[in-house]
Amino acid sequence: MTERVQKIIARAGVCSRRQAEELIRAGRVRINDRTAQLGDTAQPETDRIWVDGKLLEPEKAAVYLMLNKPRGYVTTLSDELGRKTAAELVSGCGVRVFPVGRLDKDSEGLLLFTNDGALMQRLIHPSGEVDKTYHVTVSGALEGCEIRLSQMRELEGEPIAPAQVRVLKRSGDRAELEVVIHQGKNRQIRRMCSACGLTVRRLQRVAEHTLTLGSLPPGQWRYLTDEEVQALKGSEKP
Repeated sequence: MTERVQKIIARAGVCSRRQAEELIRAGRVRINDRTAQLGDTAQPETDRIWVDGKLLEPEKAAVYLMLNKPRGYVTTLSDELGRKTAAELVSGCGVRVFPVGRLDKDSEGLLLFTNDGALMQRLIHPSGEVDKTYHVTVSGALEGCEIRLSQMRELEGEPIAPAQVRVLKRSGDRAELEVVIHQGKNRQIRRMCSACGLTVRRLQRVAEHTLTLGSLPPGQWRYLTDEEVQALKGSEKP
């Protein structure tokens, strides 16, 4: 059966489908003896596909796992500054997997990894509007902070979708908030808090899509169950 070349590349775990399209546009993909063009199809069983001169390996079984990322780890496969990476923590799974979205170095919590590039792209695309839930410990201008945060519609001149915010607990000069967003712009929650006069003391992602972090210890990972994978796929929007 023939399929779009970018889909074959993504499913092989090389990169996301959108990134594969960019590789094709740049002339970095070959099908048999010719340079691939965007829109080309191929038969993964019989056609030979090269990406940057490397023959595409046979399709690998899809792997889905959840990591409880600790603070101090960057969400990259490698780091030119020599910092610790979240990918190092899941290297024991035996295959190359990619993070689905990001958590910044000082944030922690639920981080998905998979080698299913097509699914990864659908999950991180803004059109999916997949909820992500965070527990955020803040200090500063606490009075009415949940209202100010939930009413924000612009962040540094850029429009943002409204967040759902509620106070989980408050003690002295600190409060723990639950913040639910689906956009995930760069350091969005930290920037929102700063704009509202709040200092983030801890930021932990506790849920994403249909998954919850549960009791998974920091720095540890586990495979998703079949039921979790099916629910995750079912949460995608067309």
